[in-house]
Amino acid sequence: MTYKDLLKKAEKRIAQTELEIEAAKWLLMHVSNLTPSQFYLAFDQSVKPEVESAFMEGIERYLNYTPIQHIIGYQTFYGYDFIVNEHVLIPRRETEELVEQVLYYYDDHFQGQKVDVCDIGTGSGCIAITLAKEESNMKVVASDISATALEVAKANNQKLDANVTFYEGDLLSPLKGMRFDIIVSNPPYIPNQEDVAKIVRTHEPNIALFGGDTGMIFYERILKDAKKYLKPKGLIAFEHAYDKRTEMYDLAKHYYPNANIIQLKDLSGKDRMTLIEVISHDA
Repeated sequence: MTYKDLLKKAEKRIAQTELEIEAAKWLLMHVSNLTPSQFYLAFDQSVKPEVESAFMEGIERYLNYTPIQHIIGYQTFYGYDFIVNEHVLIPRRETEELVEQVLYYYDDHFQGQKVDVCDIGTGSGCIAITLAKEESNMKVVASDISATALEVAKANNQKLDANVTFYEGDLLSPLKGMRFDIIVSNPPYIPNQEDVAKIVRTHEPNIALFGGDTGMIFYERILKDAKKYLKPKGLIAFEHAYDKRTEMYDLAKHYYPNANIIQLKDLSGKDRMTLIEVISHDA
């Protein structure tokens, strides 16, 4: 059987579900150990039996709602391959955009200065590690309440040769006594009663998904406490649900009435990020 035929066979089965067809291509490249260009050049070539067997085994797991990232063991984020498993949220494209906006902000406002940064609710460590890798002037620490998530984050930190320091605890609480120029977070923001896809609900940790009845509980807790942790003229950067733009603005203005609030859309045109520039007498 050729790569083309094998891929079509799998895609046909996936098409009968609500799962993503593109996952079949990703899995086949992975088990074949081929780059995208090599894969397309091999499209009409015969597949080795061991490759076909590994691929079909993976497809069966996927059809049973195991995320493709768990099957291959990683998710690419900002060009880096992050280890992921059932203990951490699988990094999403929208979060890459949050990282990008923080880096843009650093370039515009800090311009090569050394800064202290913290990532709250780090999960796999994708935000903290990427910031540390992309900007050497950022001294990055990260927190998470989940010990098992921190094991994954530390493994990624070592794998990617980053220099992030991790702390176990609830939101900002393990960082007492520290002050930061930038606080960044993608906290759990799905309302408790909101339905989510089966593949997400059954394989990603609920603690990383759900944010109380309104989905806003963790933003309020962070904003309420951040004054004790933020340096004068600091930045708080959030990713949030696309339909929470107004709630985020109001919440930020409640705790930081003199702050400059910057709200940004993602590449899909959805309201997804809020940056809060805090001036000195707010903090």
